[in-house]
Amino acid sequence: MEHYDVIIVGGGLAGLTAAIHLGRQGHRILVLEKRHYPQHKVCGEYVSNEVVPYLRLLGVSLSDMGAVAIDTLQLSTSSGRHMQLKLPLGGQGISRYAFDDRLYRHAVQLGVDFEFQNVCAIHYRSGAFEVGTDTGNTYTSSLAIGAYGKRDTLDKYLERRFIQRKSRWMAVKGHYTYDGFPENMVALHNFPGGYGGLSKTETGEVNFCYLVSYASFRQAKNIESFNAEVVSRNPFLATFLRDAKPVFKDPLTIAQISFDAKRPVEGHMLMCGDTAGLIHPLCGNGMAMAIHSAKIASEQISAYLGEKNPKNETLEKAYTRVWNTTFTKRLRLGRMLQYALLHPRVSNAGMALLTGQPRLMRQMIKRTHGEPLCE
Repeated sequence: MEHYDVIIVGGGLAGLTAAIHLGRQGHRILVLEKRHYPQHKVCGEYVSNEVVPYLRLLGVSLSDMGAVAIDTLQLSTSSGRHMQLKLPLGGQGISRYAFDDRLYRHAVQLGVDFEFQNVCAIHYRSGAFEVGTDTGNTYTSSLAIGAYGKRDTLDKYLERRFIQRKSRWMAVKGHYTYDGFPENMVALHNFPGGYGGLSKTETGEVNFCYLVSYASFRQAKNIESFNAEVVSRNPFLATFLRDAKPVFKDPLTIAQISFDAKRPVEGHMLMCGDTAGLIHPLCGNGMAMAIHSAKIASEQISAYLGEKNPKNETLEKAYTRVWNTTFTKRLRLGRMLQYALLHPRVSNAGMALLTGQPRLMRQMIKRTHGEPLCE
């Protein structure tokens, strides 16, 4: 049975970032991930520039991957009422297919171990973790990070509160060829029961990812008819869906997306990224938040592993405190913005106000994003 300093369950942005951070410091790290790289994932594929300096410190350059520089936001209601403004900080358009694969290869170069297996059990006994996979393998570690995404069977195993309640949200994603979309723009367009984001990736393709309630989606027989009958009620999205050509044979989907509050520590594991808390897509900051949370966890773990007589309880409390200070207000504001955008009267009134007050809109955007992480 192999023993590691840290086992990371899940190899998305948060898990890979933590693996690189801790691997650079010489710790023995194992990442357990279900699927091999590269892989497409349901994601808005827009990352805020707030994490660019930190990624550079880790030896990762978004520009070297061909990421698209984005500095403009377009926002519209279902009726087509819209506004456009410069983003306070801006971001990068990069596919998860390219981004995750680059992080994975960098982590391997640093000596991080990877096993492509599904974790089915995690036990914490006498200050150590024992992690079992569906292949029958067992690994042990001093510490563990949960970075397996929005929802997993592990959440049921850990008896997390949010998993007991049914979620009313699902997400759909596809890549399209569409020359008419500006390279420097990220667009957020509302439609009845949901909203979608458009932005270009490093390939020149446009990523279209939308979040929709099941109540709205049930109005149609399938995704194609839903796009035609509901999503296209927004005139901007109607034009896009009419003229754009899909790259994927079938759209990617993910069900049972929960925006309920989650605890950043469960079963003595430090939770990162969407596993710890999911920010609404309209805030455009989920990728940066995952990377930032991995930075926080890695710094706390490094300090813990450097102590002579470390206490797991002290680590858990410190991580929870910093995580809450960093993200709780952002998540709360994201829920408020989503409520406003999905209610036609509120969104139209809000758009009328914000159109004449672009400074107010920029302030709202700043509150859903963090300050640039120092190198």
